[in-house]
Amino acid sequence: MQSPPDLTDRAALIRQRARARRAPEPFLQGLALAELQERLTEVNRTFTAPAVVTGFPELWQEGLPGAVIVDDTETLALDPGAHDLVIHALCLHWANDPVGQLVQCRRALKPDGLFLAVLFGGRSLHELRTALAEAEIALTAGLSPRVLPMGEIRDLGALLQRAGFALPVADSTTHTVSYETPFHLLRDLRAMGETNALAARHRRTPPRALFAEAARRYENAHAGPDGRIPATVEMIYLAGWAPADTQPRPLRPGSARSRLAEALGTSERGFAGRDGPAAD
Repeated sequence: MQSPPDLTDRAALIRQRARARRAPEPFLQGLALAELQERLTEVNRTFTAPAVVTGFPELWQEGLPGAVIVDDTETLALDPGAHDLVIHALCLHWANDPVGQLVQCRRALKPDGLFLAVLFGGRSLHELRTALAEAEIALTAGLSPRVLPMGEIRDLGALLQRAGFALPVADSTTHTVSYETPFHLLRDLRAMGETNALAARHRRTPPRALFAEAARRYENAHAGPDGRIPATVEMIYLAGWAPADTQPRPLRPGSARSRLAEALGTSERGFAGRDGPAAD
């Protein structure tokens, strides 16, 4: 069976990240790092063999001293069973095979090791996505992929289960960042290494008027009273554990030895069905 086409042009992504590291704007990376550090303080455990998958090693090495830094590639340089903590840091949204990335991380964990990931979610940059699409349709009567399609929290949570993690959890936070103009937003995206690296992107130079028209539409639709424009950033956090015999497991259906009504000190009543009321 033919494999699906790649979502990401990895060579373009590597070039963009290298360019961004020369003059980075890492505030979203810093926000993700601070949030994950906070979450780690809530886990009653000391991690002695952490690893971080990232495209921006300097920030994460400083924030998590002693962690093994692993480059964000299709095949991760992670040794099986070598780590008690693996963090996938703001690069899973670019993966051509996200389930494969999660499986590699799970295999790198010791039993009962913790996996954490943060990635951009589907609501991110919806203002920019709409403005670019409307401008391109108006100018060229066509549409090309310009903003990365990002996953929804329900789908991403299901990927944890597919990858074999125990006790999977997915949640999200939404941030609104304001900019003087849409061009300041585009400048920051470039400095984050988050510009267009889609494999299906058009390689030809876009019409000169495209971004000016997109900026005009963006400002008309979203500018606040002070003239600044908002940009939505949704950050999705994933957590799961490598399976272990010591972990809590759900009871088999029908295996309970006492009724809920007894535990609550109340009487149990049935529900009425099509054939009349059920007996007490």
